[in-house]
Amino acid sequence: MRISIVIPVLNEAEVLAANLQKLQTIRTQGHEIIVVDGGSKDDSQCLAEPQVDHLLVSTRGRALQMNKGAEVASGDVLLFLHVDTVLPDDGIAAIIGKVDSDQDVWGRFDVCLSGNRRFFRVIETMMNWRSRVSGIATGDQAIFITRHLFQRMQGFADIPLMEDVELCRRLKKIQSPVCLSQRVITSSRRWELGGVFKTIWLMWRLRLAYWLGADPSTLARQYR
Repeated sequence: MRISIVIPVLNEAEVLAANLQKLQTIRTQGHEIIVVDGGSKDDSQCLAEPQVDHLLVSTRGRALQMNKGAEVASGDVLLFLHVDTVLPDDGIAAIIGKVDSDQDVWGRFDVCLSGNRRFFRVIETMMNWRSRVSGIATGDQAIFITRHLFQRMQGFADIPLMEDVELCRRLKKIQSPVCLSQRVITSSRRWELGGVFKTIWLMWRLRLAYWLGADPSTLARQYR
């Protein structure tokens, strides 16, 4: 079974090279890495090129970028990975252990925030609990999905925010996600820069507004 890791990028030179380096062992095992750049103005493309199987350039927008990466992917399973999220050492094996090549499957990992503050442990616990109860995953949790099922769902919706939540809402109508207990480590930089409580309030407010029918374009402007 082959896995295609699709990574959307925009001006991420600061973390891109180091995090791609961590994926090279996976690449030598026969899996593929696809980076889709949304028009970076830094050295992201130059840093990525020698460490990936496909380097694509796309219109800016995470949903658009991930869909473009999926179009060229040759793997049986698509793994959508944020550039500041690191897979556990047994992450690929964990996915393969849960995917039957004859079935449509999707799922996500538990998440751990990179920061050392004690309150981050509370936040990540609540994130994982909420995801298990709701059946909704976010991009930080490294969503994976069989390529056939992704094509059946016609990919991510072309919206500027909540594309991960929107896809999960459609997927859970078909089947529940596989919730892996292995943890990806995702950067806590947004929480640290924006303030923990302000970021919590922002994320919950945006998610509630989306559930109530707010325009994702409006929410995207508030998010940025």
